[in-house]
Amino acid sequence: MYGGGNWEFEYYTNNRSNSYVRDGILYIKPTLTNNTYTAPNFVTTQTLSVWGSEPADMCTSNADYGCSRQGTGSNPVNPVQSARLRSVKSFNFKYGKIEILAQLPQGDWLWPAIWMIPRYNEYGDWPASGEIDIIEARANKQLTTQSTFMDGANIGIQQMGTTLHWGPYYGADRYNMTHAAYTLPNSAYFSDAFHNWTVEWTPEGFTMSVDEYVYFNKPTPSNGYWNYGNFDEYEPFSSNPWIGSNNTNAPFDQEFYLVINLAVGGTAGFFPDGSVSTPGNGLPSYTKPWSDTSTTAYADFWNSHNLWYPTWYPFTNNGENAALKVDYIKVWSYDQ
Repeated sequence: MYGGGNWEFEYYTNNRSNSYVRDGILYIKPTLTNNTYTAPNFVTTQTLSVWGSEPADMCTSNADYGCSRQGTGSNPVNPVQSARLRSVKSFNFKYGKIEILAQLPQGDWLWPAIWMIPRYNEYGDWPASGEIDIIEARANKQLTTQSTFMDGANIGIQQMGTTLHWGPYYGADRYNMTHAAYTLPNSAYFSDAFHNWTVEWTPEGFTMSVDEYVYFNKPTPSNGYWNYGNFDEYEPFSSNPWIGSNNTNAPFDQEFYLVINLAVGGTAGFFPDGSVSTPGNGLPSYTKPWSDTSTTAYADFWNSHNLWYPTWYPFTNNGENAALKVDYIKVWSYDQ
């Protein structure tokens, strides 16, 4: 329940309502927590505990009250139930080609992601050991920013992004230097059809494409990521976690594993405050119903479910319009 470090509004569970395979397609689908438990108004009146006693149901992270929370009217427990799959116990690799065939969901404030985390924190805690975000998107049909530097920009499900995270410690992540967003042409949506993503990861850097269009090309900095981030100037009292490596591409010179998840909301800025969602199909437009700085963000989000839940179309097509669908992920691991 810890919210991925972003205080997201979902919790992850092993439940075939949320993750299943049908006809060779993996579905990760969000549902309401209240629809799983019989107690009236469960999220605002009851305790949600995901502690377990067996390897198959143990809580995987107690960070940020991640294993047990008491719901109240001003601070409900995670109101959305979803799923996250990780390959850390089954598949890790360093350098290769990745091919993904996936269809992204459509539904307000859904946050689909396919990404990679290091098997071992060889260089220290996040982000010192790196993170590779292959696909991230905001699943609103149309989400318009209201900020002064991006006024009127549409950052909904027409757009997705790729990001490398790296830095000496939390708060010193220079991800903005290794980020790219791609918007489909002709007002198309990533939720309308399956699309093909390809990743080339070598010691020389990263190249990523969607439907054969290259939108992300980040060569390994010739003097390493420490100098590329100019940390001597921007973080003058920090130490270089990669100084002991002979590889200029550190921290991206270690084994990583795959993560596939569908998150919801959060307070880390992925959904900008003040942005306006326009779902269409007769549903009303409205401003993002919570603030990232609010102490009642969970309650503000849940209390507006009459606005966002209909955009998931939960009673149409088994609610699968709001599901992240993955046909396959193929990896060709290069010789090291």
